[in-house]
Amino acid sequence: MAVRIAVLASGGGTNLQAIIDFIAARGALAAGRVVLVASNKQNAGALDRARTASIAAEVFDPSDDGSSLLSLLEQHGAGLVVLAGYLRRIPPKVIRAYHRRILNVHPGLLPEFGGAGMYGGKVHAAVIAAGVRSTGVTAHFVDDEFDRGPRIAEWRIPVMEDDTPESLATRVLRVEHIVYPRVVDMVAALNDSNYFADF
Repeated sequence: MAVRIAVLASGGGTNLQAIIDFIAARGALAAGRVVLVASNKQNAGALDRARTASIAAEVFDPSDDGSSLLSLLEQHGAGLVVLAGYLRRIPPKVIRAYHRRILNVHPGLLPEFGGAGMYGGKVHAAVIAAGVRSTGVTAHFVDDEFDRGPRIAEWRIPVMEDDTPESLATRVLRVEHIVYPRVVDMVAALNDSNYFADF
């Protein structure tokens, strides 16, 4: 039986769309299905993408101890939580309830280009300022610290001499759309066996 996936998003939802499209392409072979898209923002584009795909779209208040989010996840029977451009810290209460069942994708290599405040264009600007020759996409489990949970997969991407944060962001996002849905599917496939419980 397919694992029920809840996706949390704060923005436009391009990673959400990549996941929806990948699952649709896999059909009966997909290990999970998205049953909920939830956001902390009423106007998040991800909610429109969910409605277009006939997926429940909900807005929740992220300012409490996690009770409202946990209630929403339980209401929809979520077995796996996927962050797709969700920019708030996940409360410890939710992390405990979903130990090794919350995933995130980061637009840089961890731990070097992660941590509080490191997201989107800030990551790409920091990569270029550091003068490194490669960046990448990192998929990881979420724990109590920003971008410190165990890494699941990493894909390196070259940094070109003439790259700007914008040009680098475009190439990195393209790779996110390839890597992240496959990681979600893999973790969903292993989720029922508690494979990651002690990871």
